[in-house]
Amino acid sequence: MDFEYLIVRLERSGVALHSLMSGLESREVAWKPDPAAWSILEICAHLLDEEKEDFRTRLLLTIEDPGKTWPPINPESWVSERAYEVWNFEETLQEFVFERTVSIGRLRDLDSPDWEKAYEHPRGVLRAGDLLAAWVAHDLLHMRQISHRLWQVVNEISRPFHSRYAGVW
Repeated sequence: MDFEYLIVRLERSGVALHSLMSGLESREVAWKPDPAAWSILEICAHLLDEEKEDFRTRLLLTIEDPGKTWPPINPESWVSERAYEVWNFEETLQEFVFERTVSIGRLRDLDSPDWEKAYEHPRGVLRAGDLLAAWVAHDLLHMRQISHRLWQVVNEISRPFHSRYAGVW
């Protein structure tokens, strides 16, 4: 596995996420296609909390002390428990960018990490390398989600006109 590629990809996806969400209007960041869906603001808050409390924390714990119990997380419930919908979008986005910089620094500071170190998770054994790959994939999944949400906003705001000429999602 090319771990340097994954770290660079993680660094670049942080930049891409920032670019994708920069300069959005409040109506864009708050819009939801339905009450159960996440707005871009909620996605951004989720990315921030995942950065700090999930991927970075759990990956570093797995490398440094794989027998230590991971701190509990519940990303699905955080959306309502932490009231993501009222967070300040610009501050959340800037904090995400800062935390991603911290994460990249921490990863680069690792001295010959053993990516095979593993944690016994209820879902199965997770190696440090698995967590790194999942972190990169998590970013990409949310980039797709944010792009889709923006596409939906464009179609909502464009009514009674449509965007079918561009193609369908």
